Amino acid sequence: MYFASNIQSLDLSIEHQHIPITNRLVVKLLLFFVIACSTNPDKDRSHLVFRYNEDGNITSLDPAFSRNLENIWATTHLFNGLVQLNDNLEVIPDIAKQWTVSADGLVYEFQIREDVYFHEHSAFGKQKTRKVIAPDFVYSLKRLLDPKLASPGGWVLQNVEYVEAKNDRQLTIKLKKAFPPFLGLLSMRYCSVVPHEIVHLEGSDFRKKPIGTGPFAFKNWEEDVKLVLRRNPKYFERDGEGLTLPYLEAVSITFIADKQSEFMLFLQGKLDLLNSLDNSYKDELLTLEGKLPNKYKDKINLQKGPYLNTEYLGFYLDSPSPVIQSQLIREAINIGFDRQKMMVYLRNNIGFRGDRGFIPKGLAGHLKIPFLEYQPERAAALVKDFEKQTGLKAKISLATDPNYVDLCEYIQRELQKIGVSIKVDVMPSATLKQARSQGKLEMFRSNWIADYPDAENYLSLFYSKNLSPAGPNYTHFKSATFDSYYENSFVINDADERDKHYQSMDSLAMSEHPLIPLFYDQVVRFTQKEVEGLGLNPVNILKLKKVRKVRKPL
Repeated sequence: MYFASNIQSLDLSIEHQHIPITNRLVVKLLLFFVIACSTNPDKDRSHLVFRYNEDGNITSLDPAFSRNLENIWATTHLFNGLVQLNDNLEVIPDIAKQWTVSADGLVYEFQIREDVYFHEHSAFGKQKTRKVIAPDFVYSLKRLLDPKLASPGGWVLQNVEYVEAKNDRQLTIKLKKAFPPFLGLLSMRYCSVVPHEIVHLEGSDFRKKPIGTGPFAFKNWEEDVKLVLRRNPKYFERDGEGLTLPYLEAVSITFIADKQSEFMLFLQGKLDLLNSLDNSYKDELLTLEGKLPNKYKDKINLQKGPYLNTEYLGFYLDSPSPVIQSQLIREAINIGFDRQKMMVYLRNNIGFRGDRGFIPKGLAGHLKIPFLEYQPERAAALVKDFEKQTGLKAKISLATDPNYVDLCEYIQRELQKIGVSIKVDVMPSATLKQARSQGKLEMFRSNWIADYPDAENYLSLFYSKNLSPAGPNYTHFKSATFDSYYENSFVINDADERDKHYQSMDSLAMSEHPLIPLFYDQVVRFTQKEVEGLGLNPVNILKLKKVRKVRKPL
């Protein structure tokens, strides 16, 4: 029933407060009375609790450690930065209401809003809060470079010469050299503003007692069990009608590792969001065409959209193997298997076949025209040419982790038809990453998820100065022409011109087949019918400030 579900939803806050059991019963009775008697949905917010599960757990609520998606989601609810991305990946104001960039692309001047407050904390004094000022950003950004903190986000500032506050409302950031995607970097959760006095007071405990400015404030975290956030009544953003955000009263996050258990809780209506598509239940929730089966159409919603993640197979081009060194073989593999069939039968059509280079769909610079068509006859002819020229058989070892065995075995079977023998080596994910970085694998399955929404992020994997293990160029692709294009991209300020430049770079790298794009991923979300206003974005960030939950019928 509706009333019972509201009382149960409020348990998440009552049970975590130090209230005697007898008093808790009184509180619950009073809450029941308020809910039962309330006829004004704007005053009765007690049912507005959004619940989701993080099977990967959360390791820190400090934005300086928002490296993985689980941490990024949680800190997105709690913190703000200078700028933010909308669902179209456009940089828009956040705490900085406006900014200017110098003609040479080196100096960024930000004007800070005057109505942004930190979440309440006794250390702020009688007011229990204070306004955010420009020096807070100086502290927060410089903190990322503190060797004692050892934040994984320090690289974001590697091109910054200095950060300074001219006064409480003006912030200046100067770069060492022009970098057009810099505003996108600042949208990352690493660059959130934090209060220096609370960080100093809490020390290492700031990871579990965060104070930010976001739409939700920290309430309680029982690690490995549940995290509870409550609505920030002083949040500065408003909707199009001038109403204060967020609409929700609370966010409740559980940490259930078992995918099947998470799936069952979602079907039972105990979770509002399912943000995964595990092999164990993908055929239950999706048809081969990637749609909801009829039995679920009236019960849940499905959201799909481009995700900035390219899944690929990479060749280690410094391998002594003549097979890997052969561009004939690399091209044969790229055109020797049916990507569309792979997407239908192994992915339930979630994602887009990888036939247009390395830059994924959903990002400016993505190639418009497919050029990696399925051509088994030509592929087989290329393999025969290689064997005739070298007298060798086309044999390759392909390394993967357990999550992608089915996909690699599919490619193994397909390539056998064109004369390429693939041995699939399955190893733990950590082992695979280490071996890939150290150049110990002939061929490997991997992926690249964007750190920031600019195609430079993907093209950096082909830059010769980024060779692994120091950088992300795991294939050890080297091209003086590409390097020149890459370095020139930083002085192109016009967005359209830069996108065309990126397309030329992608085509140039892919013409030598250093890797095999498999597919460009999709964000897939399942939500309860009661959830409204949940946007979808190509970086798969969960934003709850504009989400509503409609009342269940009595």
